[in-house]
Amino acid sequence: MRLEDSGNGLKRTTSDPERDTDRKKTKKSHLNGTTELNGGSNDMESKSKNNKEDNGWKKNEKKGINSGQEFTIKKEKDGSYKKSIKGLSDSSVKNCIKEEWAKDSSGAEKNIPMKEENEVGNKILDKDHHHTSHPDKKRHKDHKSERGKDKKDKKKEKLLNGTLQEKSSRNEKRKHHKVDDEEPKKKKVSKGGREDKGRTGKNSEEEKKKDENSKWKWWEEGNNSNDGQKWQTLEHRGPLFPPEYEPLPNNVSFYYGGEPMKLSLAAEEVATFYAKMLEHEYTSKEAFQKNFFTDWKEVMSDDDRKTIKKLSKCDFSELHKYFVNKSEEKKNMSKQEKQALKEEGSRLTEEYGYCLLDGHREKIGNFRVEPPGLFRGRGEHPKMGKLKKRIHSVDVIINCSKDSKIPAPPSGKKWKRVQHDNTVTWLASWVENVQKHTKYIMLNPSSKLKGEKDWQKYEVARSLKLEVDSIRHQYQQDWSSREMKTRQRGVALYFIDKLALRAGNEKEDDTADTVGCCSLRVEHISLHESLDGQEWVVEFDFLGKDSIRYYNKVPVEKRVFKSLKIFMENKDPEDDLFDRISTTYLNKKLNEYMTGLSAKVFRTFNASTTLQDQLSKLTKEDMTVEEKILSYNRANRAVAILCNHQRAAPKTFEKSMQLLQEKIQKKKEQIEQAKKELKKAKKAHKEHPSDRSKKLVEQKENAVRRLEEQLKKLELQVTDREENKVIALGTSKLNYLDPRISVAWCKKYNVPIEKIYNKTQREKFAWAIDMTDADFQF
Repeated sequence: MRLEDSGNGLKRTTSDPERDTDRKKTKKSHLNGTTELNGGSNDMESKSKNNKEDNGWKKNEKKGINSGQEFTIKKEKDGSYKKSIKGLSDSSVKNCIKEEWAKDSSGAEKNIPMKEENEVGNKILDKDHHHTSHPDKKRHKDHKSERGKDKKDKKKEKLLNGTLQEKSSRNEKRKHHKVDDEEPKKKKVSKGGREDKGRTGKNSEEEKKKDENSKWKWWEEGNNSNDGQKWQTLEHRGPLFPPEYEPLPNNVSFYYGGEPMKLSLAAEEVATFYAKMLEHEYTSKEAFQKNFFTDWKEVMSDDDRKTIKKLSKCDFSELHKYFVNKSEEKKNMSKQEKQALKEEGSRLTEEYGYCLLDGHREKIGNFRVEPPGLFRGRGEHPKMGKLKKRIHSVDVIINCSKDSKIPAPPSGKKWKRVQHDNTVTWLASWVENVQKHTKYIMLNPSSKLKGEKDWQKYEVARSLKLEVDSIRHQYQQDWSSREMKTRQRGVALYFIDKLALRAGNEKEDDTADTVGCCSLRVEHISLHESLDGQEWVVEFDFLGKDSIRYYNKVPVEKRVFKSLKIFMENKDPEDDLFDRISTTYLNKKLNEYMTGLSAKVFRTFNASTTLQDQLSKLTKEDMTVEEKILSYNRANRAVAILCNHQRAAPKTFEKSMQLLQEKIQKKKEQIEQAKKELKKAKKAHKEHPSDRSKKLVEQKENAVRRLEEQLKKLELQVTDREENKVIALGTSKLNYLDPRISVAWCKKYNVPIEKIYNKTQREKFAWAIDMTDADFQF
């Protein structure tokens, strides 16, 4: 079927193959930006000839007459076509468009994006219209069924790959479809040479909002937990293993006793681990050297072991230099090479960094298996220097749903086991060889399972405020108990409550000597009846989690002080202070006070309560945003000190502070110069008043004001950095502070949430940001 000019207008006629062939020769294809429409009048034809560039189109539109009705077909910017008939509504035209323009003159299918008007309203629907005729309706139905089944099978694959979006997202992409010959719009450039971002910025904001709206708001679905089940369906690609070892080039040698020596491949790989750390302080430690040499000899060949007897005779310097040079080469790569690396990383993230959880695409936390290397540990760990062996697929357990596609192991390999346990949240696990700890591949902190766990944790901590007074009354009663176990329990709970100490777990001998409340030893505390003008002072000095020193002098209740004296009687320094209780016993007792209560919940409760109280004291309505942020960081700092979240001063601290001071000095000079110019402008205005001189004075005043504000911001930065030099604010912010407190504070005092949480943190706490009002109270 096609349109033909009969003199009185366009008529539908059956297809003529010969004429169709001629027409094909004289027209460009639709993909080159043209159409198969012939004009309905001689006037139209003459206009078409005069406009060869548009191939019959004038101002992207064509007019004609069909069955006595005038019509116009417009070519839209996105390459689609819209037809309107004089005297008819757009909805009545819809079917006509489908019939007349979905095929070209030869009757073949034609993929033209048609823009149609929705019959209900003015919303535009984009469709890639494919019109296919099926004489046999049954066969057509079967064909559709099979095609639908194929689509369903591919849907999960596309969703896992991230190529399948919501329908609205797909339609948005189709709206931007362009034909090949359509020239892209040139970007507007301002006089200063910069691109004009006006419209683009607006569009990006709209896209950002659409992206946020398309995210899974699982918190709006209510509590769907079912007998401990964490998920219904789980599908993923498994972990990504590190690349195999690449041997050293022939011109790089290991030396023993001053002579070059060719190591076996396994021994050479382990030697490179040591060489990479040659200038690190770890390699100077005796325990590190001893553990490394012991494990290194185990992977050596017999010939290697016969030759290498002492680590002191080994020369790794040439290996070290080789890796330093490789590192420099990587830093000095071209922009194109860096981009290629970035794209490869993005490709791997798309393939391995996402899973399908209950039909939703969720981020995976760390999908990479840790490469082999040397164990470092924190502090003076007794196992430092030991070899962390390469993990193979046969060491890995895969967890996914039964009906999912099982992840494929590396070629020619197999998994240790595949299980389908929906009561756990991990995707894969293995046991590392040094400390025999189980390592997991888990979901990203922004995922539903992690978010639900956080939400539940803070809700339990919130509920503690209803019970905390009675619990405190109970443990204070225990201080006077005649039973030693009960009295020790009361004092331990007091320390956990007042000092936010960790409970402290029982540890093995070959682990770092770190302690918590229940594992304190006599040597870790000193008692002072009077110290620095305070009575009944307990001095703590021990290594806490991650070998971070906890040092504190705390005045305590008199009964607590006397109880500690009793606990320390007739004990050696290395004996346990609380020898009658354990962490397990303490947490069990806490759970009797309140369901779900543990030492960690107490710690979370006190941290969040401290933040809320400090924010209330430190924040004033008339503060600038920068002053409010300083107040927030000071409140956060109080929590970090309570929880003993310390850090070493950053290596770049002194340099960054010096740069800030230079900026401050420069800003002061600018202010001084601006004030001189203001004084000069005022004098000129006083001598020769005019609108122009008045405007100049106002400009100079604004300049001074602006510079003074900038100076104040810089000075606040100096104060903030100096105060938090050795305090780690992030740990408590991410793990112990209910995010709803921070969100409510931001909304109440008009502080942008971006000033408190970065992008990753906002994704983690999306549930809190979405549900919290300014009047929230922990």
